[in-house]
Amino acid sequence: MSAANQQERREIESWITGFTDGEGCFSVSLIKNRTTKLGWQVFPEFVVTQGEKSLTALELIKNYFGCGKIFINRRHDNHNENLYRFCVRSFVDLDSKIVPFFKKNKLRTAKSNDFLIFVEILKKMKKKVHFKQEGMKSIAILIQKMNKRKISRFLESSETKRQTRQ
Repeated sequence: MSAANQQERREIESWITGFTDGEGCFSVSLIKNRTTKLGWQVFPEFVVTQGEKSLTALELIKNYFGCGKIFINRRHDNHNENLYRFCVRSFVDLDSKIVPFFKKNKLRTAKSNDFLIFVEILKKMKKKVHFKQEGMKSIAILIQKMNKRKISRFLESSETKRQTRQ
């Protein structure tokens, strides 16, 4: 790789990191799913959101990582353009592409803490702890420390409380 290409790559990596600091999110949700043993599914995702006028920025990020999808979120509020979301939901892509990228290219905002928790949850998932009640509970507790810090519906569910008492 030539020096010019290396410089260009460093620039785009810095740009993606800064863009994520401003417009990105690392999130993990627990979603009710009757087809799973515990009735809940762990749903990690990396998302970058942008208005329609800046869709090319999301396409550039998608092309850089070589994974994920861009979804439209049609707006029904007072804004004049739709929102678009670049999402990576594949565990394999999160673990092999997104996490290594942000370990190398450090975030500078409060999102860096969310990223560290996100990585910890992915490690737990890799060990398959989420297939057991206590493991799922430990993930739910970590999720509460991320982003909006809402109490997990999983921790509040009567089924979880009943199984925890057993």
